[in-house]
Amino acid sequence: MKLNKKQIFFLIFLIAGTIFIAINNNQGQTSRGQVRKFTERIFGTQMSVTYTHSEDLRDTIMSCLREVDASLSMFNPKSTLSRINRGETDSLDEHLAFILPMAQSVSEATDGAFDVTVGPLVNAWGFGFKNGSLPTDEQVDSLRANVDYRFITIEGDRIVKQNPDIIIDLSAIAKGFGSDQVASLLESYGVKDFIVEIGGEIVSRGNNPKGEAWHIGINRPVEDSTSTNNEIQEVVDVHNRAMATSGNYRNFYITEDGRKLSHTINPATGRPVQHSLLSSTVVAPTCAMADAFATSFMVMGIEKAKEVVEAHPELQVYFIYADSLGNYQTWNNLQKED
Repeated sequence: MKLNKKQIFFLIFLIAGTIFIAINNNQGQTSRGQVRKFTERIFGTQMSVTYTHSEDLRDTIMSCLREVDASLSMFNPKSTLSRINRGETDSLDEHLAFILPMAQSVSEATDGAFDVTVGPLVNAWGFGFKNGSLPTDEQVDSLRANVDYRFITIEGDRIVKQNPDIIIDLSAIAKGFGSDQVASLLESYGVKDFIVEIGGEIVSRGNNPKGEAWHIGINRPVEDSTSTNNEIQEVVDVHNRAMATSGNYRNFYITEDGRKLSHTINPATGRPVQHSLLSSTVVAPTCAMADAFATSFMVMGIEKAKEVVEAHPELQVYFIYADSLGNYQTWNNLQKED
């Protein structure tokens, strides 16, 4: 059948309209499904998840994180960790049985720079600044008596503390572990492309919705206690890896005599660290590992941190430090991806 001009014009209009509708209906779609994103509060901080899947997994993800909170949180009085700290139980749940040995392995690798028993010292200095009264040498020494990761051991599914006054604080590894748990959950649902971020601790898989590696910015360490200055120092492609950053440039105290003291406490001295390292970014196989090592390096300082990095090829780092003139310098061993 031969079409006249009017019929041809109508057919072209119909096809064009169909294409327009299809394009608009597929906005936010990839070949693997719907691109979904949500933000939420968890662990006292902001989290965001972007993933590609046919199913909305928000409720499942939040349920997973509530389980982590019920295990590792010091601020949840019903958590397993809180009950251990109060001496009500010595039984470890699944999450604690996994994370405590990992934490101790990082402690060993960093000569105790990472120490899950340092919490009372961190609180003493933090509350001291807030209350206008710093801890005395006697108070610091008294608290140090119960600060040493070797004072706790794992025996099967039980934890043994050298004395009941030891307090375990997993804040420096919990956000990274939470990101790992969400990543494992998404993979169990067959999700290939996603990024999870909890308080700056990140796990990514696959590609972003543009089909590229996930691009993550490392903030320039500008002193800014309001956390509103987000000037980017470097952009890193994070592909099928985990990344965590620790820094002192937004968490510090000014003493009455004008000294600036870090919020990072050295477990060996019981006092705030004082060195040139301003920001420590770690890329590692898991986010819990990256989180723990990033904290460790802020305790150790750049020279000792370099020694640990050289001994652990599974770690990639990006350090920002101040030179003798106060200028920003960087050191990294990041491997560029193809």
